[in-house]
Amino acid sequence: MKVWIPHPAGRDLVGELPPGVTVEVAEHADRLPSAVADVRFWVPPFLSGSDATALLGELPDLEVVQLLSAGADAWVGRMPDGVTLCDARGVHDPSTAEWVVTAILAQLRAFPAFARAQAQRQWAYEGNAPTDELTGKRVLIVGAGSIGTAVRDRLAPFGVSFTLVARSARPEQSVHAVAELPRLLPDADVVVVLVPLTDQTRGLIDKDFLAAMPDGALLVNAARGPVARTDALVAELATGRISAALDVTDPEPLPAESPLWTMPNVLLTPHVAGSVRGLLPRAYRLVGEQVRRFAAGEPLTNRVVDGY
Repeated sequence: MKVWIPHPAGRDLVGELPPGVTVEVAEHADRLPSAVADVRFWVPPFLSGSDATALLGELPDLEVVQLLSAGADAWVGRMPDGVTLCDARGVHDPSTAEWVVTAILAQLRAFPAFARAQAQRQWAYEGNAPTDELTGKRVLIVGAGSIGTAVRDRLAPFGVSFTLVARSARPEQSVHAVAELPRLLPDADVVVVLVPLTDQTRGLIDKDFLAAMPDGALLVNAARGPVARTDALVAELATGRISAALDVTDPEPLPAESPLWTMPNVLLTPHVAGSVRGLLPRAYRLVGEQVRRFAAGEPLTNRVVDGY
């Protein structure tokens, strides 16, 4: 059988594969490495959008699509009959958690303001100090999956308190349900959103969500752009009442005319939380494990069910 992967480096990173498995590099949909027959396991490019799904209909023997991203929203509902969709849950835990911690600290300690001042060669103590601090903050993590757990573990040494929220409550783990957010948001100093994009989470961060956050709170979105309603986000942030750190926007790339670019209370990064040098080794370790399971007829991990 043939396995198509998007990175040449992946050939060595997948490790030893069973006899009869051929790995080919398919970096571009318009330049396929060989005939489509017998491609049974396909790894699409990282962060590929819905346009990449067009290739699904051209692979008659396909049985598994293994994503390199933790989110599967571009692929859910597009799988042909008999094709299993798997995500890269766990691969992005360290990098995304690092981004979240960095973004929180940067905003609370006013690093964006100091960076702007540095660019103008200004010693900007007056007007910026004393800054806020992370110590003692109440952190609400919306999305209590593996990334949410990684964020909690990395924030714990800073002396914060946590509230975790998931799709449904898990009382034995002190995890609350999304339906409880109206009650929980007013008590949160920092709100970290890490949910997958599904029909249920699209537009979750809306006018009411933002209004429920207390004055001075920080919103951190490392999920997907459409989890937030952009018009509501712009309107609330324009008041200066709360601040935000955003790795994702709707749309992406963010248009140059968006007010978010110039708001002093907004930190923007271009969807880079998972784009780190350690990505490929971790991702292809998972790919190799999945190919070996598939070849042996064993159950695959990270199967996407109900959008997750």
